Amino acid sequence: MLRSLYSGISGLRSHQTMLDVTGNNIANVNTVGFKSSAVQFQDTLSQVVKNGTGAQVEAGGTNPAQVGLGVQVAAISTNFAQGSAQATGKGTDLMIAGAGFFLTQSGTETRYTRNGAFDFDSLGRLVSADGSFVQGRTADAAGKIPVGAAVGNITLPLQATIPGKATTLANLGGNLPADVAVGTALSREITVYDAVGNESKLDVTFTKTAAGWDVGDGIPANPTSPLAFDAQGKISVPAAGTMVVGGVTLDLSKVTGFAKLTTIAVNSQDGSKPGTLTAYTISGNGTVLGTFSNGETRSIAQIALATFSNPGGLEKAGGSSYRASGNSGQPVLGAAGDPGFGQITGGYLEMSNVDLSQEFTNLIVAQRGFQANARIITTSDEVLQELTNLKR
Repeated sequence: MLRSLYSGISGLRSHQTMLDVTGNNIANVNTVGFKSSAVQFQDTLSQVVKNGTGAQVEAGGTNPAQVGLGVQVAAISTNFAQGSAQATGKGTDLMIAGAGFFLTQSGTETRYTRNGAFDFDSLGRLVSADGSFVQGRTADAAGKIPVGAAVGNITLPLQATIPGKATTLANLGGNLPADVAVGTALSREITVYDAVGNESKLDVTFTKTAAGWDVGDGIPANPTSPLAFDAQGKISVPAAGTMVVGGVTLDLSKVTGFAKLTTIAVNSQDGSKPGTLTAYTISGNGTVLGTFSNGETRSIAQIALATFSNPGGLEKAGGSSYRASGNSGQPVLGAAGDPGFGQITGGYLEMSNVDLSQEFTNLIVAQRGFQANARIITTSDEVLQELTNLKR
């Protein structure tokens, strides 16, 4: 039989594969996190009709004569170029801007995906659209993310509470008037908390003296501490700018002593009452931050990312996810913003990176290639028919 018949058949098969890949790309043009693929062809073995010869003194060398035996698919490569961003406004929709994959756990298998359409289930676990558990590192009781800890399911503690914190430091600012009469008293009230979150009021009283001010808690029996300013209105006593009143350290370093201004005020204090979780946000490095009813913000968990030395070696596992293969290399775990990892953007999704103009062009190329190879078969058939017609 003619070799051209089999060459044509190989061309039909290869271009059919190209049509299949192109059709799959077009079908997933709106699939979140989808990465397009491309077919690469190579020729098959060639039959040697005549071997080449080396150059001699008496005769020149000749080149080998070979007849190719068709085409085959060399590879189907995945294009991991960044897809466009689509704003959703949903806090659990995440997009990786740069390198990296989200980790999801499905049964005992870990998969990797660029599809960040996540949500919390009824048990507070962060899951993907197909119910796989998003992996990350859970913060400790102090709200710290343990470095290098094993990854696991991310759970939003819906009934979480944080204990109260005793007030140890209060920051004051503003101005104490230097031109008021001796004996003038100014009081400022500070809301303070004990170790279990009980709230009380600390009355800080500033009483004008000839040398400056006396600072106390307003109770005559309790001692006071002197406060003085230099000629430029800067605090001079105490030198460190701090004193203890009512068991609380007052930071007065930002208080000034100019004339005709009475703006002394309490800026902050470090205590708090107990609080319950009221809201959450996901930051650019993948940290899930919980906001509590007492105004405290604390880290709950951090979403983990993975990179590979050869992302093209990943095996597609369906659901816009991948699994590691022998040629992808082992996953390197990290967090968004680490060297070699992209940033996480909340409220956005990474759309498919399919280029429709390129895919439609590939569709035409594959169609014409298929037609041309079909023409090889019909032409070879006509030649064989002529041969069979020689004997009648």
